[in-house]
Amino acid sequence: MDSIRVKGNGTLKGEIPIAGAKNACLTLMPATLLSEEPLTLTNAPRLSDIATMTQLLQSLGAEVSGLQDGQVIAMSSHGPINAVADYDIVRKMRASNLVLGPLLAREGHAVVSLPGGCAIGARPMDLHIHGLEALGAKIDLRDGYLHANAGKGLKGAGIELRMASVGATENIVMAATLAKGTTVLKNAAREPEIVDLVRCLRAMGAEIEGEGTETITIQGVDRLHGATHRVVADRIELGTYMLAPAIAGGEVELIGGRRDLVGSFSDKLEEAGIEVAETERGLRVARMNGQVRSVNVKTAVYPGFPTDLQAQMMALMCTADGVAELEETIFENRFMHAPELMRMGADIEVHGGMARVRGVKKLKGAPVMATDLRASVSLILAGLAAEGETVVSRVYHLDRGYEHVVAKLRGVGAQIERIKS
Repeated sequence: MDSIRVKGNGTLKGEIPIAGAKNACLTLMPATLLSEEPLTLTNAPRLSDIATMTQLLQSLGAEVSGLQDGQVIAMSSHGPINAVADYDIVRKMRASNLVLGPLLAREGHAVVSLPGGCAIGARPMDLHIHGLEALGAKIDLRDGYLHANAGKGLKGAGIELRMASVGATENIVMAATLAKGTTVLKNAAREPEIVDLVRCLRAMGAEIEGEGTETITIQGVDRLHGATHRVVADRIELGTYMLAPAIAGGEVELIGGRRDLVGSFSDKLEEAGIEVAETERGLRVARMNGQVRSVNVKTAVYPGFPTDLQAQMMALMCTADGVAELEETIFENRFMHAPELMRMGADIEVHGGMARVRGVKKLKGAPVMATDLRASVSLILAGLAAEGETVVSRVYHLDRGYEHVVAKLRGVGAQIERIKS
């Protein structure tokens, strides 16, 4: 397996382009199943997860092509559709479950394997099932597969989620676009990726209101048509690279970044003493002198502090002045990076869903192992501020969510390289 070598070598300066959002693109791609006309996505990220979703859609009968070095994805589902999403593909990635709603809406039936992904905690499908059953589907779990049937078609309904699940919101919204009647989804997730999905579906002819709020109303239509849609900027990649100059010092401009995508995260950075300023092209982040101040963090659903930035924020707190408490409320296994940071000299205590980080003067480079996608990049960030050399192994996790991470960090002055196995 490949690894990444990082050497702490002082401050960073320059600019980093922010790619299209992985989580948005993975949600937008299954929307092609809702129409027989072409759907084209621009500003697409070039990641292994996108390749996995491409493979899944092709196995279902969709035509999917990457253009312009993969930054444009052209899709069409005009032919016969196979409504079986096989385990061998779905096991690789959690977002594979997002074909369930579109397949039900279009074909009236679907067989979808329970999904895989990073081992960061239980992420059950009960909310998806609850919402789709409210629309009239019958769903059974047999031999690791969800067998769903809506032989009489989906019908609009009032649905209230017991928690604001992003995936369940996305699956329900897509299914409801072709249901008969009106669907009112309450306690819906509010993430920018859902707003982006609704804008795409609206461009395809869907009638939807309320995206970005807790209540989304969908008026079902008979059919959707084709569209071209630009994928929103990746707020997690944006937040990750905002932390690079915060950890190593210096000044970096994040091209394509928007503060509204990372509002609560930006507030925490400023509380810690980091400068965050909007520019004509994105966001400028700087730490020119002085030690970072410790701040407490509690993850929450959007617009709260993102769980996908908790590991990276912990890396920043490792050398901050004082003691920081990080509370993880979304996934129960999301502190697996802590022991690896401790190998680098970090002072961290973990008790259940709470981690206490006492800042040290300096981290020391060490061989460390990535346990999941966000943990892998947190170790790279820590390496930027560590004395000596840090080698991060098992970086195949990284390829799922960050494109050209070595080139982007090297472009602002980091000493970083990928070591081929």
